[in-house]
Amino acid sequence: MTPPEAQGMGSQAEPTQVPSAVLSCDMPAKKRSIPVIGKRADFLRAASARRQGTPGFLLQARDRHDGTTTVRVGFTCSKKIGNAVARNRAKRRLREVARAVLPSLAHDGWDYVLVGRPGATIVRGFADLLGDLTAALAQIHRDRGPKAAPKDQTP
Repeated sequence: MTPPEAQGMGSQAEPTQVPSAVLSCDMPAKKRSIPVIGKRADFLRAASARRQGTPGFLLQARDRHDGTTTVRVGFTCSKKIGNAVARNRAKRRLREVARAVLPSLAHDGWDYVLVGRPGATIVRGFADLLGDLTAALAQIHRDRGPKAAPKDQTP
């Protein structure tokens, strides 16, 4: 069976008009307000530094000591959170919390990693997540004082 003949095929065909919005996006690229941590090594360094648990997530933070004023943030959710849809939703919520709180409370030259918690990050109220991050940052950045000297073990 042969297909029906289309009008104007070949060199007689009229060019199809495609709206410009389909060919290219007229909107400018969305600019991130806070750079994102991308390398695994940076996530591991943050994991070995300071941490503060909250009901909605775990905050890991470290001072990079590199002399820059850039604040970076990373987000991670394990498979314990759920399937890909649930993990992505948890990360979106954490991104919005970080976008709202970190510009005013983050310290220059620090890396922050927000780790989602199973069952809590997705269902906890957004205002509660904002309060969690605010309290966690206050705990992370409180003055810890000098480290105590190890006790002498001699009898």
